[in-house]
Amino acid sequence: MGSLRLTLCAGLLGVAFLTPAAHAADGGGVAVTPSSPAPGTDVALRVSGCASSRTGTAVSAAFVAEVRLAGADGTLVGETRVRTELKAGSYDVKITCGDVSRSGALTVVEAAGQSSEAPTQPAPYASPVAPVHAGGGGTAQHLASAGPGTAHAVTGLVLAGVAAGAVALRRSRRSRGSD
Repeated sequence: MGSLRLTLCAGLLGVAFLTPAAHAADGGGVAVTPSSPAPGTDVALRVSGCASSRTGTAVSAAFVAEVRLAGADGTLVGETRVRTELKAGSYDVKITCGDVSRSGALTVVEAAGQSSEAPTQPAPYASPVAPVHAGGGGTAQHLASAGPGTAHAVTGLVLAGVAAGAVALRRSRRSRGSD
C-alpha cells in the first residue's frame, strides 16, 4: 500500500510541475491543475510550505469530497473531482496542514457546449457502466448462456468415481496396517 501511495504522489507531483497551474489568492504555495477546470473535471492540488506535517486536507464547495493531502518535505499533493452541477465562477479552497491554514480560489469555467442561460443537467453516471472485459477470455459469458451439459455431467461422475475409489483403496490399506 505504501508503494501505491508513493507512486500516486510522484505522479501527481510530475503532473503538477509539467502543467500550468492556478495559484492561491494569497500568493503562497497552493496550485490547482488544471488551472481552470470545467464541471466534472479531475483536479490535482499541490500545497507547499507544510513542513510541520505530512498530511493535510483541502475543502471547497466546488469539490465532490474533502481532499486528503499527503507528501513529504513540506509539499503535499492530492486529487479530487469538480462537482458536475457547478456553474462557472470562482470558488474558495481552504487548506489545512498541521498548524498551517491557507485559502485560495478555484475558477470553474463552462464546459464545452454548456450555455449559461440553460440550466445544466448533471451526467447520469459518474463512472462507466459497461462491463469490463478482463480475465477468463469470455468464459463467464459462454457458461452463462450454455450451462452445463452431458459432457460436464459425465466428467463429474468419472471424477467422483475416481475419488471414491481412491478413498476405498486408502481405507483398505490402512485397515491392513500397510500404510
